[in-house]
Amino acid sequence: MEFHKILVPVTGSTADDEAIRLACRLTKKKNKGKIWVIYVVTVKRSLPLDAEIEPEVKKAEDVLNRISNVAENEDYEVETDLLQAREAGPTIVDEAVEREADLILMGVIYKRRFGQFSLGSVVPYVLQNSPCEVILYHQYTP
Repeated sequence: MEFHKILVPVTGSTADDEAIRLACRLTKKKNKGKIWVIYVVTVKRSLPLDAEIEPEVKKAEDVLNRISNVAENEDYEVETDLLQAREAGPTIVDEAVEREADLILMGVIYKRRFGQFSLGSVVPYVLQNSPCEVILYHQYTP
């Protein structure tokens, strides 16, 4: 498989670093593809969509800077975007459509809710509505 346009949504988890390394490897083959890294800050409905949410924005900027450095170490330059939206899932899918992505690559961490395995709500939404292929990178943490 060859991918030329990869969208990598990040959240600040430890799986993000490996997901971006994998994205770099998947596009390095013959000619470098394009990798977009997005961080979606979810805004509560009680606030305006363009509200200044300083702690979340600062965290997002730190995460995007870290991911850019990881990609740089892989000899790759990525484009990063910080987006504010009501929900992350639809925003990720919309970005993939707008950018005509070949692949959405998401790092996920194993979670247990009430004793059951859970991917939350974002990953299932992306899997159900993605306009392209999706790869989930599962970070194993013992």
